[in-house]
Amino acid sequence: MAKATELRKGKVINYNGAPHQVMEMQHRTQGRGQGWVQATMRNLDTRASTVVKFGSTDTVEFLMTENQRLEFSYEDGDRYVFMDPESFESTEISSDIITPDVRKYLVPNKEYDFLLIEGKPVELVLPASIDLKVVESPEGVRGDTATNVQKPATTETGLTVQVPLFIKEGEVIKVGTADGSYMGRA
Repeated sequence: MAKATELRKGKVINYNGAPHQVMEMQHRTQGRGQGWVQATMRNLDTRASTVVKFGSTDTVEFLMTENQRLEFSYEDGDRYVFMDPESFESTEISSDIITPDVRKYLVPNKEYDFLLIEGKPVELVLPASIDLKVVESPEGVRGDTATNVQKPATTETGLTVQVPLFIKEGEVIKVGTADGSYMGRA
């Protein structure tokens, strides 16, 4: 057990019997009174976020976590198969962890980081950006270049991204995973 003042962004604690990851935390004090820690946490089981206040003398239980890099192999119904690039062992990940928001960034043969608690994957950690191939994009209208005109482009994963007119089918683009926006050519 540790004091609540030791909470840090990214740490995972056991809160109300479920693993919660600290997304933000602030240590506050008030005049003569005792300080407290206000933490925004995400339940790793339900993906719901909550804001919790801990007294500075409260204790929390940190969970042992580790990161593991796995390579995405293929999708099989509601299961996603990943391979450990070192041991070549396959791991099936359920759709509870691979949410639709994460699914649109999964590219076969690309490696992804997983957060593990007690050896069990609980979250796929996406990189800040990912390279995706454009499979469908209409031709731009000639002469329509007075402003930053954009057109929709569909990537290999089915994600639709607004791109500049000069992007053509078959090109590889860099897409930000935070908001699904075009960042440039890869």
